[in-house]
Amino acid sequence: MTNESFPVGFILLGFSEWPQVEVVLFWIVIMLYLVTILGNSTIILLSCMDPRLYTPMYFFLSNLSFLDLCLATACVPQMLSNLWGPDKSITYAGCVMQLCVFLCVGATECILLVTMAFDRYVAVCQPLRYTTIVHRPLCWKLAIMAWMSGLTESLILSPVTLQLPFCPHHRLDDFLCEIPVLIRLACGDTSINEWQLTISAVIFTMVPVGLILTSYGRIPQAVGKMKSEEGRQKVIATCSSHLLVVFMFYGTVAMVYTDPKTNFSSKYGKFFTFFYTVVTPMLNPLIYTLRNKEVKDALQRMLRKGIRLKKY
Repeated sequence: MTNESFPVGFILLGFSEWPQVEVVLFWIVIMLYLVTILGNSTIILLSCMDPRLYTPMYFFLSNLSFLDLCLATACVPQMLSNLWGPDKSITYAGCVMQLCVFLCVGATECILLVTMAFDRYVAVCQPLRYTTIVHRPLCWKLAIMAWMSGLTESLILSPVTLQLPFCPHHRLDDFLCEIPVLIRLACGDTSINEWQLTISAVIFTMVPVGLILTSYGRIPQAVGKMKSEEGRQKVIATCSSHLLVVFMFYGTVAMVYTDPKTNFSSKYGKFFTFFYTVVTPMLNPLIYTLRNKEVKDALQRMLRKGIRLKKY
């Protein structure tokens, strides 16, 4: 069965088997999406407007916030449309666009989290050489490398997935178009696609996690040598926030992408997908800002400045 057999697109089943849950979930997703937009936009705005945040750490953090905005925006509007009414369809063009953007942004975030770990490693373990090692041109090169990696991932995996011979019922047991659920829809041999996806998952999840844990494994020794209690607390807060983001994001992505045809992945995949497309982009700015005094101080300065301008 060729893809031209159903030019209208696909049916996203999502949570349609629980119609009562859909109504409640619709309002939950709206609230989470609004918090995602507000939180990530605030970090980007502060990083651009406050000179005290013109540092590599906040440069990478603003990039992460932008990626989270793109990730959520690529998925949530379609999800809300399907949750609200009986129409669960998505056009073929819409599915292609969602798949490409989702792959690019997701893979870029996987690499960006590694660069953020490198930045924290140098800041803690090589503080005297930090400004000479992690300088502005290097930050831009690392960010561009992350984006190019994500773009390459999307350009490689999207075409080979969309060329699969899909079954005629064209129903996806998910709420967005992503590779694992498209592979499960195929009626032909998908072994090559599965191997490609597994290799890609290892490259973009397992390898980054290994590099991050290796770099963070050396940080406790440097922290133990610090004489300032305030400095130790600041490092612990920053690094623990980063590690929390790492485990939430990589863990759920690996569950879905490492072996797409397992019973575990097909049964619980949509719940993990919901987590890293809706929940994680909302939690990232909260995790970084609630425990970060510099961000809170920058927000207070911006609010005070806005109040003064309003008075005049």
